[in-house]
Amino acid sequence: MLGGTRLCVSDLIAPLFVCEGAGVRQEIGSMPGQFQCSIDTAMETVRRWADAGVPAVLLFGLGDKKDAIGSGAWDDRAAVQRLTREIKKSLPQVLVITDVCLCEYTDHGHCGTLRQRADGATDVDNDATLQSLAKAALSHAAAGADIVAPSAMMDGQVAAIRAALDKAGHQDAGILSYAVKFASSLYGPFREAAQSAPQSGNRRGYQMDYHCPRGIISEALADIEEGADMVMVKPAGPYLDVLARLREAVDVPLAAYQVSGEYSAVKAAAARGWLDEQAVALEITTALKRAGADLIITYYAEQLAHWLSR
Repeated sequence: MLGGTRLCVSDLIAPLFVCEGAGVRQEIGSMPGQFQCSIDTAMETVRRWADAGVPAVLLFGLGDKKDAIGSGAWDDRAAVQRLTREIKKSLPQVLVITDVCLCEYTDHGHCGTLRQRADGATDVDNDATLQSLAKAALSHAAAGADIVAPSAMMDGQVAAIRAALDKAGHQDAGILSYAVKFASSLYGPFREAAQSAPQSGNRRGYQMDYHCPRGIISEALADIEEGADMVMVKPAGPYLDVLARLREAVDVPLAAYQVSGEYSAVKAAAARGWLDEQAVALEITTALKRAGADLIITYYAEQLAHWLSR
């Protein structure tokens, strides 16, 4: 009764990587217990998660045909869109959130269309990318996604997506913005999982610098002003101070993304007997809730659901 912070299964969102094909359930080497799934095996996974009480999934697509602009992201026949339709048909109680980005679909691995500057250097064309992100979000909403989650960190992406959704009659589709997403070394295993490593350069030009947290409030407030229904901090564990500050500054629901590197580090230590995996995972995730997160995106979602049920 006096325990204070309560971590509940209803707080959890489980990420899932979906690919083309059939009968695919390929374990991700750097993320033990996580898999790249085709639609049929993904449905088995989502059904198992739902039975465990996990209320929501966050879908990431693995593009099989990549090009310079990431056009596969808005292909209505792509794996994410097809899986979304299947979940909403067979498991309508499951909340479907779709990641809206281009890095899994571009042949260069960046989160938007590249351009060559006058000095010969290459960078991401922010404004050209907005149109692509809006088309991807529209495709996801048309497939039945309850919430779209733009993660490309382009200026104005929430406004572009909200306008496109509203114009197309998808006013009820929510937006979970990756408003505070840092350029982090903890994303390493995700690059393997999503097959999205940049072919050159890095993403520090459009993701936030972890040395300089002054912009976190203004970034989140700008996205809320543009139409975000909820905002996210990514990564989660090393940024409890950011979570706490943001919780005091915004009234919308706040999500924390416990990223691949956080998950894999605990898994690796537990496999060597250095940590009690269950105790550590519960402690770290509870800390996110204590710092102010309403929603927690974690690869531990299914295991946490079972541990919490006990």
